Amino acid sequence: MILFLAALIVLLTGAFVTACAGRRLWANTAGPLFSVAGSVLTVVGSLMTYEDGPWEWALNQGGSAILSIHFSMDPLSAFFCTVTAVITGIAAIYGGGYLKEYADEKNLGMAWAFFLILSASMLAVETAWDGIFFLVAWEIMSLSSFFLVIFESEKPEVLKAGWVYLVATHFATAFLMVMFMILGSAGSFSFGSAAVPPALKSVVFILALVGFGTKAGFSPFHVWLPEAHPAAPSHVSAVMSAVMVKAGIYGILRILTFTGEPLLWWGWTLVILGAVTGIGGVLFALAQKDLKRLLAYSTVENIGIIALGLGLGIVGMATTHPVMAVLGVSGCLMHVLNHAVFKSLLFFGAGSVLHATGSKNMENLGGLMKRMEKTGSFFMVGAAAICALPPLNGFIGEFLIYLGSFKAFTVHYGTQGSLCGILTISTLALIGGLAAACFTRAGGVVFLGEPRSSEAEKAHESNAFMTGSMAILTALCLALGLAGPFTIRLIQPAVQVLTGRSHAMDTVIFEGGDYLMRISVAGLCFLILVLALRLIRNRFLSGRSVEEAGTWDCGYTAPDARMQYTASSFSDPVVTMFQAAVRSKKQVDRPVGLFPESGAIQTRTDDVVLTRLISPMFVLAAGVSDRLHRMKKGYNQIYILYIVLALFTLLFWTFYQEYTR
Repeated sequence: MILFLAALIVLLTGAFVTACAGRRLWANTAGPLFSVAGSVLTVVGSLMTYEDGPWEWALNQGGSAILSIHFSMDPLSAFFCTVTAVITGIAAIYGGGYLKEYADEKNLGMAWAFFLILSASMLAVETAWDGIFFLVAWEIMSLSSFFLVIFESEKPEVLKAGWVYLVATHFATAFLMVMFMILGSAGSFSFGSAAVPPALKSVVFILALVGFGTKAGFSPFHVWLPEAHPAAPSHVSAVMSAVMVKAGIYGILRILTFTGEPLLWWGWTLVILGAVTGIGGVLFALAQKDLKRLLAYSTVENIGIIALGLGLGIVGMATTHPVMAVLGVSGCLMHVLNHAVFKSLLFFGAGSVLHATGSKNMENLGGLMKRMEKTGSFFMVGAAAICALPPLNGFIGEFLIYLGSFKAFTVHYGTQGSLCGILTISTLALIGGLAAACFTRAGGVVFLGEPRSSEAEKAHESNAFMTGSMAILTALCLALGLAGPFTIRLIQPAVQVLTGRSHAMDTVIFEGGDYLMRISVAGLCFLILVLALRLIRNRFLSGRSVEEAGTWDCGYTAPDARMQYTASSFSDPVVTMFQAAVRSKKQVDRPVGLFPESGAIQTRTDDVVLTRLISPMFVLAAGVSDRLHRMKKGYNQIYILYIVLALFTLLFWTFYQEYTR
């Protein structure tokens, strides 16, 4: 407890110090130091919770519940706090190197102040034990991240992205306020003593699903992610994508801990929502040219995978199949951890590319592996991890969800379990194939081949802070992948908070751990073989001259970058296959004649939900507001008339109620 509270004090003190530092250069050093110190204290304090058990701490001024500050940390909170602290600490190191070039033009002190406030508020959200305090921390998290998103507010597209994010996050907050009002009216704002009446369970779940699902990025509430994440500085994008959206997942999990036995349709809702979110996210990722926008849609895809695991677990709980429940929830939490690691790595790689070339447009990149070998290698590891390739960490969470799905219909868990398992397996398989195509495209187009622009030709490797941060995350991707049998044991206390302790948990640890041990051993043998072959190659080439030459070019004497696949051409067959869902637009300038001088094709893919659903709703709301605005005449007599009419209406309604009794 002491260490966690000390971490919050360190982070908030750092925010105050860096805000006072303003534009002074040492603010860019102080910010990362305070962040890393707070992260270390948080990780140690959270891990001690596993050993010493849950704790609570409350500060209630004058006995008023409105002013109550109530923290509590159980294994579920400890798990999320650990993930948050690790990622924010590494992101701060990266940010120290990334923000150097902005030292002369931006107030880095305020930027670091908001970063530290965001870190502290995320930890407060994950440990708040009171509804009102939770909402306060949630609002601070939203506002601090908004100011980080608009870091480059002089760019119109960045400011627009910030406003989209602000509207979306307050849309979520509105639903959460109603949910907590219901919980308060039903008994208590405290999570420890909250008791939801059976008649209101489904209402609370729906409100939580919309409120927390908007922050998490469930479709169709995901529209803010592709806008905000590319606009923010890359270390902020990493934090938002890797851990801040997980605050929405945490909120749904926390609500499940005090609503009693979950209903079957809750699980089916999450499974279907996860399928739509996952498939839609990866399809739109495939159609993007902006590298950071691609990664943002990929976050939507992985949130869909997390929802699939959670939905599978809830179906298992509702149908009293504990093995299915434990495997589903374990896969959900494992993917929360693993996605945080490899998605941070990928955003750091994208940030290094932007830092070196000044461009996020994949059509202008290429050939960066020769100029940015470290960044390119780290990015490729992250790409392999997000495609769930063993022995990297992205494989483990999806493997547990697959295993739970296979158990659902091979052990005869009934019709509901079998159908849920089949749908989950089919969705994961489709997402996996599309994700492989997506990140083969991203890694190949950006880092392989020849440069497509002068900016790509002049690219250079990033500084030690940025490459060092990527190296740490790369090591974590490999370590978590190889340590799968042990990691699954570490998350079981958090799983137990949701599913309860049962014999199924021991079965999952033993059986799942056995499978993962075999995979880890095979992966380790593969890595040893690769290393051995590398050493043998170096041995044979030692003392010999090694020459470089162009690869075979199909007989062309003067190949150039225009002969390579572009990002759009690589993904065009897949995007065309799903054209009904993606709705890409093409503008083709066809070559004419035997010896054409020019020809071009341009593609554009807008978010269908934004253009077909959200934007029309806002246009309608603006039209209604404009008509209502005409009622505002500027005369006091008119306003008095409105008040009188409102009073007469209320009096009439009161008399009517009395008369009909």
